Amino acid sequence: MRVLVACEESQAVTIAFRKLGHEAYSCDLYPCSGGHPEWHYQQDVRPLLQEYWDMVIAHPTCRYLTNSGVCHLYIGKRKENGIYQPRWDNMREGAEFFNLFLNLPHIPKVAIENPIMHQYAREIVKVPYAQIIQPWMFGHMEQKATCLWLKGLPELEETDNVFEQMMKLPDNQRQRLHYLPPSPNREKERSKTFPGIAGAMAQQWGSLAFQHSVERTLDSIGTLPAVVNYQQIGLPA
Repeated sequence: MRVLVACEESQAVTIAFRKLGHEAYSCDLYPCSGGHPEWHYQQDVRPLLQEYWDMVIAHPTCRYLTNSGVCHLYIGKRKENGIYQPRWDNMREGAEFFNLFLNLPHIPKVAIENPIMHQYAREIVKVPYAQIIQPWMFGHMEQKATCLWLKGLPELEETDNVFEQMMKLPDNQRQRLHYLPPSPNREKERSKTFPGIAGAMAQQWGSLAFQHSVERTLDSIGTLPAVVNYQQIGLPA
């Protein structure tokens, strides 16, 4: 199965799919930090979206869309001061880029990940999210609400709920990413996918997309003979 993980430099999701035998590739404007440049496209993702993929998982930049940053749309972070036009322009551009992933009719399965959006971004994106997930649903004792927009995919099922244990931790540990001090790498660190979530995506969605890939291959070669030639359809004999 061919999987494109868009806007991913960490390769967390890419590696999770690769471990299960899928042909997964990451793509980002930055070099990858996951240790597998042979699986990484360092380029604008838009040309790759013209190709056929069994699944696209996208992590578009949330800087201008997230609800936590809505105050930056105004001069001095105060609404009464009037809008800060450059930030609004960036927000509109970011929302339109997000919409690219909502409009991939040739891709059967699409997942888009982003934090909770502010109302102005939602007015441009229009399509509501399908699900909100948290790291503590997948074995990580941290809080970070993440929305998923899904096409052709079911909602992720939690794999290891550690909420009760997490709530015993102090707030600055539960919300570690929120408390990260300012630094050049803060945004990059906050955007990395938790391994438990990446693994759940690969395990739960990978099997479904693999089935679709086989069905598509069978359709392309026509009616199967009584004895299936597995090598012809790309499966182990």
